[in-house]
Amino acid sequence: MFSHVMLGANDIQESKKFYDAIMEVLGYKPGVIDEKGRCFYFGEAGVFALSVPIDGKPACKGNGSTIGFAAKSTEEIDAWHKAGLASGGKDIEDAPGIREGSGRKLYLAYLLDPAGNKICAMKRVE
Repeated sequence: MFSHVMLGANDIQESKKFYDAIMEVLGYKPGVIDEKGRCFYFGEAGVFALSVPIDGKPACKGNGSTIGFAAKSTEEIDAWHKAGLASGGKDIEDAPGIREGSGRKLYLAYLLDPAGNKICAMKRVE
């Protein structure tokens, strides 16, 4: 559905350190910095990127926004959450675990990244 997702970051190197740690858990290579100072993570289904806002204003979170990363297992989500906390992320919401919604059971973990963006890792469970 999406070609890419880009989030604002106030400090690309700080955000890269955080995202390198959590993306590695999900099986992705470290981010690549381009000539404009943006950081890109490439996957088969699309691209995830970080950029300092081009309007010169500080990056800020989107109220009500969440970027979700697909995980292969609940163990992978737990490792993702742990790596994020160890790399500058902040714990939010409930502890990683099962939540039910829309008639489905989901295993979720939530973090705030260094710029305050809300992200999660998710696995549908039976």
